[in-house]
Amino acid sequence: MSNSTLSKETQIRLINFFNDRIDPQEMAKTLRQVNFALALGIMSEHETLQNEITKLRESFYWLNELAETLNPYLEVE
Repeated sequence: MSNSTLSKETQIRLINFFNDRIDPQEMAKTLRQVNFALALGIMSEHETLQNEITKLRESFYWLNELAETLNPYLEVE
């Protein structure tokens, strides 16, 4: 896990991106759908290298973290 912070320019660009172009809830929904599709695709493959599995697990984790940041679905009771 990285503790680095985003530059001010990056923060502004992200804010503008989500304010002007994409609804955060729709982006979160899309990320969850893509994550699910990727997981199904990987589970259906029989010969996957262990190194690739580790990378995929990390990718799934970070995509879900981004989706939760955009729309905290899993924290809702």
